[in-house]
Amino acid sequence: MAERALKSVPGARDEAPLAPIERAPETVRAAPPAERKNPPSRRSLIRGGLFGLLPVAAIAGCYWYVAGGQMISTDDAYVEADTVGISTDVAGIVKEIDVANNQRVEPGQILYRLDPQQFRIALDNAKANLAQTALSVEAMKQDYQRMLSDAAAQQGQVALDQTTYDRNAMLLPSGTASKATYDQARYTLETNKNKLESLRRQAAVQLSRLAGDPDLPVTQHPQYLQARAQVDEAQRQLDHAIVRAPFAGIVTNVPAIAPGKYLVASTTAFYLVDRDHVWIDATPKETELTYVAPGQSVTVTVDTYPDAEWSGTVESISPAAAEQFSVLPAQNTSGNWVKVVQRVPMRVRVDTNNKTLPPLRAGMSVEVEVNTGHARGLPHFLTGLFGRGQRRGA
Repeated sequence: MAERALKSVPGARDEAPLAPIERAPETVRAAPPAERKNPPSRRSLIRGGLFGLLPVAAIAGCYWYVAGGQMISTDDAYVEADTVGISTDVAGIVKEIDVANNQRVEPGQILYRLDPQQFRIALDNAKANLAQTALSVEAMKQDYQRMLSDAAAQQGQVALDQTTYDRNAMLLPSGTASKATYDQARYTLETNKNKLESLRRQAAVQLSRLAGDPDLPVTQHPQYLQARAQVDEAQRQLDHAIVRAPFAGIVTNVPAIAPGKYLVASTTAFYLVDRDHVWIDATPKETELTYVAPGQSVTVTVDTYPDAEWSGTVESISPAAAEQFSVLPAQNTSGNWVKVVQRVPMRVRVDTNNKTLPPLRAGMSVEVEVNTGHARGLPHFLTGLFGRGQRRGA
């Protein structure tokens, strides 16, 4: 209060010392003990560890990008195999089925049989026709020889008629031979000449039927060859009544036919899938095929067998994208065109000689990894890192 009073008096000097104010003694508090620091929480430790791993991950990612790139992989790939619809080119009734469904067969093994009765009848008819044709050709050869004999005999008759005619023509002016005798001789000569010409023409026609060679063997005559071809065709149809496996594989969908069912010619009875000759059709992106070439090594993994690997090689790459073979290809002439990465078919030949590996079945999904032998490298990395920005700035 004394201090406040001095400050309120006008003219008082500010430098005057003020008397200390006595305060009432206060109770001295004891100083609190030093607080202990809490240990860092688990979340903060994890956060710190993750921040510490960021540079390591960045360095590892850069190294992986620079050193990698020589392996390209795609999971848009499937196992393919030779698949044939078993059929025959003759129609008939199924008599017997000699295989079971999903059975492995060897080349030439009988699969099923048609009733051979109609084919045997046709074969017997063709053989009889062949024998009849041989007799007909032999008869034509004999007829030709007879026609030649008749023509020779007629030639002699014409020569006699010519002599008679010449004699009468000589005697006619002297009156020794009558006009009637002369006319009769002339008529007989002309008639026999015409008959000789007719015999010669008949012999020529018969010779043409013998293919211009009267000594031609019967087995080489065109009619005989035609009949022989009919026999061969009948025999072929009889042989095709027994259907055999064209290659080794597994038959499937066998219950589609049964004994007694009539099959039209070329109707598929069931299917045969080749297990020894399989390949893979993959469709990688066009941007992944920069360094892919035929002959490069391939590693194949199958979804069905995750612990197995097959080796192979790139057999071929399609000259056109898969979209080019679609029924309705895309039309990019409109103004709202959007660029879409295309896929290019690629065929991979698989090595199936390792019998310890499980079997590959047609239609299985696989993953293909191709070793191109070409890493990206640092220049490629720098181009990808700075080149795009430069192009955009330009």
